[in-house]
Amino acid sequence: MVTVPSWKKEEVERLTKLLKVSPVVAVVDIENIPSFQMQQMRARLRGSVNLIVSRNTLIERALDAISSEREGITKLKGYLSGQTALVTTDLNPFKLYKRMEATKTKAPARGGDIAPENIKVERGDTPFKPGPIVGDLQKAGIPASIQSGKVKINKTKVVAKKGEEISSDLAKMLTRLDINPITVGLDLKIAYEEGTFFDSDTLDIDTQRYFDGIKKAAQSAFNLSVNAAYPTSLNIEPLIMKAHRDAFSLAFNTDIIVDETVKLKLSQAHRDLLSLAAKIDPDVLGSELIEKLGLEQPKEKQKDKN
Repeated sequence: MVTVPSWKKEEVERLTKLLKVSPVVAVVDIENIPSFQMQQMRARLRGSVNLIVSRNTLIERALDAISSEREGITKLKGYLSGQTALVTTDLNPFKLYKRMEATKTKAPARGGDIAPENIKVERGDTPFKPGPIVGDLQKAGIPASIQSGKVKINKTKVVAKKGEEISSDLAKMLTRLDINPITVGLDLKIAYEEGTFFDSDTLDIDTQRYFDGIKKAAQSAFNLSVNAAYPTSLNIEPLIMKAHRDAFSLAFNTDIIVDETVKLKLSQAHRDLLSLAAKIDPDVLGSELIEKLGLEQPKEKQKDKN
């Protein structure tokens, strides 16, 4: 009979308690994260996210232990491969994903790492003093030389293309040049909430674009309701204002005299009268009418008047 160590039993019990009370449970990939960066990530997540690093086999046992209480949660076992960690939190899966992405940071390359993108070394001065470092740089494929008593990079060069393996020599020189090409962080594999599973593709949404789309849809719906004269609590004021403008325009254009139109109709009539009078021979109008209209008297009549 195989005896299970007490520490394993205690660990399974601890995990089971956490899985019971946490609204959201997730599995994250922690492979190749240096210990220093891991400490920083834990510190940033503390207070809202519990990051639990344990043996995958023990996590599986804890999941089995609560399978009758949380529907489908044992599906998480399928994501427990390689270096993984368990996350428990009150955050919804979308907020959790954003928090996981925010943990990502740049780290030095190590020999054997794969370049995630083209790694470029820029031309210019270095902080190094003349010496063996020049040979080390050249050995790593970085064109360097001593100029005016300083170690310089002779030209800008891509020292590793995307997808290529980074050699140990190049990794050491990149670190000394303070070039950190590797992105490390917590990659969320799957999140569980109330029987529903969310993968990273589902959770990876452009929040700003999403909200902009909602705003555009709301504005389009508002415009449609106003143009279709469909009254709601949100558009009733614009509808009343539009109805008032339309009624005023109709009354004015059809010569309906009401309190709102009478002044404008009189002003229009006065302008029409002046326009017409300007086209008529002043002798026909007579001096009295010319004076009332504010027109200029003919020169002959001005002389007679004098």
